[in-house]
Amino acid sequence: MCKVLVFAGTTEGRKIAEFLDSQSVPSHICVATEYGEELLPKSGHMTVSHTRLTEEDMEALMREIQADPVIDATHPYAAEVTKNIRSACEKAGCRYVRLLRGGREGDTKKDRAVYVSSVDEAAEFLKGTKGNVLVTTGSKEIAKYTVIPGYRERVYARVLSLADVAAQCAAHGFEGKNLICMQGPFSKEMNRAMIEQLDCKYLITKMSGATGGYQEKLDAAWETGCIPVVVGRPLLEEGITLSQCRGMLCSQFSLHPSQEISLVGIGVGSEDLMTSEARKVLKEAELVIGARRMVEAAAFEGQDTCMEYDSDKISRYIETHPEYEKIAVVLSGDVGFYSGARKLLEKLSGHNVRIVCGISSLVYFMGKIGRSWDDAFITSAHGRNANLTAAVRTHEKVFAILGSRDGVSLLAKKLLDYGMEQVRLFVGEQLSYEQEKIIAGYPKDFVSYTGDPLSVVYAENKAFVPDPATHGIRDEEFIRDKVPMTKEEVRTVSLAKLGLFKDSVCWDVGAGTGSVSVEMALRACEGRVYAIEKKSLAAELLQKNKVKFAADNLIVVEGEAPEALEQLEAPTHAFIGGSSGNMKSIMELLLCKNPRVRIVINCIAMESVAEALRCLKELPVTDTDVVQLSVGRAKKAGPYHMMMGENPITIISCTGEIR
Repeated sequence: MCKVLVFAGTTEGRKIAEFLDSQSVPSHICVATEYGEELLPKSGHMTVSHTRLTEEDMEALMREIQADPVIDATHPYAAEVTKNIRSACEKAGCRYVRLLRGGREGDTKKDRAVYVSSVDEAAEFLKGTKGNVLVTTGSKEIAKYTVIPGYRERVYARVLSLADVAAQCAAHGFEGKNLICMQGPFSKEMNRAMIEQLDCKYLITKMSGATGGYQEKLDAAWETGCIPVVVGRPLLEEGITLSQCRGMLCSQFSLHPSQEISLVGIGVGSEDLMTSEARKVLKEAELVIGARRMVEAAAFEGQDTCMEYDSDKISRYIETHPEYEKIAVVLSGDVGFYSGARKLLEKLSGHNVRIVCGISSLVYFMGKIGRSWDDAFITSAHGRNANLTAAVRTHEKVFAILGSRDGVSLLAKKLLDYGMEQVRLFVGEQLSYEQEKIIAGYPKDFVSYTGDPLSVVYAENKAFVPDPATHGIRDEEFIRDKVPMTKEEVRTVSLAKLGLFKDSVCWDVGAGTGSVSVEMALRACEGRVYAIEKKSLAAELLQKNKVKFAADNLIVVEGEAPEALEQLEAPTHAFIGGSSGNMKSIMELLLCKNPRVRIVINCIAMESVAEALRCLKELPVTDTDVVQLSVGRAKKAGPYHMMMGENPITIISCTGEIR
């Protein structure tokens, strides 16, 4: 049986070996030391050897195990070993794959580093400098640093904690406090502490990639004012990355490894406000996915990235790239606060998904303006209907995410239109960035305001009108004039029969003064209500009642049904208070727009009741219900109260049925 042959001299080599073992792929792993062998798992799928091989030995092994492929994961500085592996592959007729060491070597601060091609060049450069030097390039070339004047006092060598290594360094004059024997990896903080303790002005490192702690050394040096002296790789190698190698193996052996996917909230924007957990997850990720702005802010140098925010496309990308074991999907703010995570979780239901929370704009902004938010109404107007004016009317505190440049201006104008000029507004833009802007004022101050599309607003209304727990506005509160109105008791029963939801789209046909329209608008606060009325006086009253109750989601349509209904969006619910003899055509249009529409009809005349009942028999409806309501009102007559009967109302309800 063919085996995958891996020459594993790096962390990447060990990871490939572990990957092959986890997928039960037969493999032979060659390591340089017993310690390297100890790091690998023990299993029946893997053979491990630590004997140093000549080119001839390599060729013989390749032929013996029929190696396919041969993966060269040796250290970038082991140029001779790589040369031998290539040659052995050519002679044995084996496919050669060079696995490159993970390189997050990109460096945005190159002006603060010295780049040399060899240790000899590094030592030559340091001959003309002053100050202590921390050498982290290993023990093999330690003798080359002895050319530095005063090296016994000013050069500190950090090497592996092995007896033969220590003896070798001591033989060249590196001993006592100038010899540091420690096993890595070393964090940025550890490197920084060492640089500060030894008062080093220079740090010598090889461009060894992420697993060699290269970036941690650079960051520590830059933070302490120490100058990195970077020994570049001896050759510009061609090859594939760890993830590409896994992808190749997945394709060759039809593997489907499990993936760990993290949905990471990266906070409001600034890197300083990203949680340490988020940083850790992102650093360990092999692939970072998200909108360009967020990926550029969160990804580490050298990581594979995918600039995508669509949930469907993200899930498809993950499905088609099994080579990535650890994936981070970055999302702004907190994952659970008006985030795309909800839809993503549905799409990734078959995967191992974890949630990493972040700091939301709500928490950050409310802290900035010194307001508590546990009793605030919280919503988002970004890509959705939030009906902010209604929320501000009925709540003392409202926090909202906006989604357009004129979002603040539109809110300010509506607050003025609905008589809420006393509301205090706080607007936040570019939160946590250097360009952060927080402005306070009143609606009149923001009428012409244009800002960032993704801004936030906090509205404080001390004169708010609490939203009642039940529907039922008193008749006396409506502006009536001489236009007919559906009375409070009938309105209450009719609305109960409608069964509205917060996001319902409602039609009120023959709306009159708008008592039903207004109540529907207040209940379906995240939806829309179309009030259709043919009489001009009634339409005027509708507008006045809309303003009085700040029913911003109420749209007045002047015209006669069914013609006036043709261009309206499909309703989820419809109330028919007057049909002008067009009952059947109105109901047919409703059912055409939405075959599952919920309909409630109020009838006073017996002829209207008969017409409505015929419609129930002839049209595709179900869940029919007929209720007759008689209401008596007490009226004072001298020292007495007399019950005066109102006209009985027949309330007919039904739901469209797909037949």
